[in-house]
Amino acid sequence: MNWILLAEILYIILIILVCARVVYDTQSTTKTLAYLLAVIFLPFVGMIIYFSVGINYRKRKMYSKKVFNNLEMELAMRKRILEMSQTIFTTRSESVNTFKKLANLILSQTSSPITQGNDVTLLLNGENKFPKVLEALKNAKNHIHIEYYIYEADAIGCQIIDLLIEKAKEGVTVRFMYDDFGSREIRKKQVPRLKAAGVAVFPFYKIKLIALANRLNYRNHRKIIVIDGILGFVGGINVSDKYINNSEEKNALFWRDTHLRIQGPSVSTLQYIFMGDWNYCAGEQLAPETRYFPEVKEAYQSNSDKIVQIAASGPDSDTPLIQQTLVQAISLAKKELLITTPYFIPGEGILENLVIAASSGTKVKLLVPGISDSLLVNYAVRSYYSRLLDAGVEIYRYQKGFVHAKTMVADQQLAMVGTANMDIRSFDLNFEVNALVYDEAIAQELSQAFYEDLKDATIIDVENWRARSKFTQLLEKLAGLFSPLM
Repeated sequence: MNWILLAEILYIILIILVCARVVYDTQSTTKTLAYLLAVIFLPFVGMIIYFSVGINYRKRKMYSKKVFNNLEMELAMRKRILEMSQTIFTTRSESVNTFKKLANLILSQTSSPITQGNDVTLLLNGENKFPKVLEALKNAKNHIHIEYYIYEADAIGCQIIDLLIEKAKEGVTVRFMYDDFGSREIRKKQVPRLKAAGVAVFPFYKIKLIALANRLNYRNHRKIIVIDGILGFVGGINVSDKYINNSEEKNALFWRDTHLRIQGPSVSTLQYIFMGDWNYCAGEQLAPETRYFPEVKEAYQSNSDKIVQIAASGPDSDTPLIQQTLVQAISLAKKELLITTPYFIPGEGILENLVIAASSGTKVKLLVPGISDSLLVNYAVRSYYSRLLDAGVEIYRYQKGFVHAKTMVADQQLAMVGTANMDIRSFDLNFEVNALVYDEAIAQELSQAFYEDLKDATIIDVENWRARSKFTQLLEKLAGLFSPLM
């Protein structure tokens, strides 16, 4: 009996210590309460959950993404970025002036410049993205940098790998970075093939058994291609045949996704992000040479004048910048917000801002999948709907297939396309990147795509929603309690 009593005392002490750690280390009140509930009411399992996903890595800095070792060079670059951005702020672009606070937020947090003179092409779905990617890779002259969360060894994946091997043999420098969890399918055969051909290949945050939980949890969700420092691709489409909607299979699921092709000065920011990730993964110090950051006026001639800014964040950044950019964009929009996201677990900050926007007269339309690929996530997502519907937000559920796009259009002036879902995992746990285009033409094109998607979606009827069973509402509320952990 004494041993049982001693074990109970030790367990209580352990719970107290872990709870103290949770309170001390977790900044969000909502997440703090969720972790406390898990630790107290799920013996040992709750502790495992917290130590797997709850450690505040913003305090501990998972790694340094420094590209510039020379302080003088870094300060000079920052000065140049500020001067360039201030010049653009003086333009008469209504889109830039309307969202100037948003641009300044990104600039102040990461020194990511707002750039003009970009050529931007909106790519809907894999069948439109991959031909452009293959064409760009074939025309590479100096270097190719690729970074992906999911890269599968299927038809399109092998086609791109074959092309990378061909370019490497031509003398083009090729660097290939893949997430060790999301792209585990290519480890055994394709990675050795690339290495044998002279391609530099490294996994991001390699999974090791001793730290399996954390390494599985903090993933590189970015999808970036940079070619010769002047042409880039970024967005939600991974490398996989399932994103190409021309399959002969009768039961093939339709994948709706969005990507951007960008040519111009904003690609230098994508390059900087890639190099920071590469230096960590490869254990190298890839220096910011001119070949990686060419003078755009000399390397690329275009009449395009799109204004673009790149926002990136992850467990390595001081603040959840992507979450902050969404909050700021929502608060600055006056007329209309069109949001597409495959996973909607926004947290209180974004939820409250959406409610305020809709209640203030801004038309807010949210497009989500008809059903999530996880039953628990599906119930957790639904737990947020009532507050939004009561405020006047229109929620549409996509029926044609699975909508995987992560986009926002604000007031037909700002278009946001990237890798980040509107969920807590993307804000705090994953390494993400979004592109912001301050341009009416691109915003209207993305808006048109959104309204086309609504033709294949059903709107949630408010009265029917309120009439759902009490048991269903209870399940949603219970799932919602654990949504900060998802």
